[in-house]
Amino acid sequence: MTGVASHAQAIQKNRELYQFLTELFEPGDLQAFLEATAAKLPSAIRLNPLKAPPEETRARLEHQGFELEPVTGIPHAHRVRKAPFPIGKTLEHFMGYLYVQEVVSMVPPLVLGPEPGMWVLDLAAAPGSKTTQMAEMMQNRGLIVANDIDVSRFKALTHNLDRMGVLNAIVTLVDGFKLGFWFPETFDRVLLDAPCSAIGTLHRAYEILKWWGWSKVGRLVRTQKGLILAGYRALKPGGQMVYSTCTLVPEENEGVIAFLLERFPEAEILPVEVSFLKTRPGLLEWKRNRYPDAVRNTVRVYPQDNWTEGFYIALIRKPEPR
Repeated sequence: MTGVASHAQAIQKNRELYQFLTELFEPGDLQAFLEATAAKLPSAIRLNPLKAPPEETRARLEHQGFELEPVTGIPHAHRVRKAPFPIGKTLEHFMGYLYVQEVVSMVPPLVLGPEPGMWVLDLAAAPGSKTTQMAEMMQNRGLIVANDIDVSRFKALTHNLDRMGVLNAIVTLVDGFKLGFWFPETFDRVLLDAPCSAIGTLHRAYEILKWWGWSKVGRLVRTQKGLILAGYRALKPGGQMVYSTCTLVPEENEGVIAFLLERFPEAEILPVEVSFLKTRPGLLEWKRNRYPDAVRNTVRVYPQDNWTEGFYIALIRKPEPR
């Protein structure tokens, strides 16, 4: 049995998930999705300018036998084309000169565009991949409030912030729903990389097949809706928020954006421009649901269109009072 066939067979054992995929994709697209998620993705890294000049870190890695290919459109990002041993076991990784991170996971901070001196809220920050990336973009200037509610993941967050030399972040361990009420209209930028059903990571996270189901999705949607309201409330007028997930379920993606627009119809859904990836527009219809036309400005990143994980990204702006 081929790798693709065994991969498809494993997914089919979760009947709810496989049924969802057959409804989301046309037959040819479904086969391409199965092939893409059966393949092993190359490792990818971000070189950390807060700790060392990226060109020096790259030279050190190449001296050890690593072959790196720059990722177009993402500063300091590289795919690892050849590795004599896992790059996560290098001294450079231990010292925080690099962060191992999937390419598409680096896109939400780029879309958000935090700048030095801004105040940024990262509502679901652990384990810190995007938090550390934003600190690099901000040159350790300004403020990042990095929040999470999961104690075990929170430990990884604090470790990674320390390892990567992040000096402009404070960490909080609270229910993210509360932050919109505690800090109304406070932040220039908000990142909500929401907890989700993670279908975009099927190539490496087979444990999803054990728990994925609509009851679990329903609980996640309730969390996502509460967090996006908190993020929007915490945003300054004129500020911007990115909502992202690593899942493909419309209820967790377009449905959450539509929910935000019901509560805050003035919210602007801005076009997401990611020229170095093939993206598809957000869905306007799914089963019996019809989503607002503005949702078309959001993007879906499919594994079969790019050699990446699957992702969903929306860019939201809170307008200034007239």
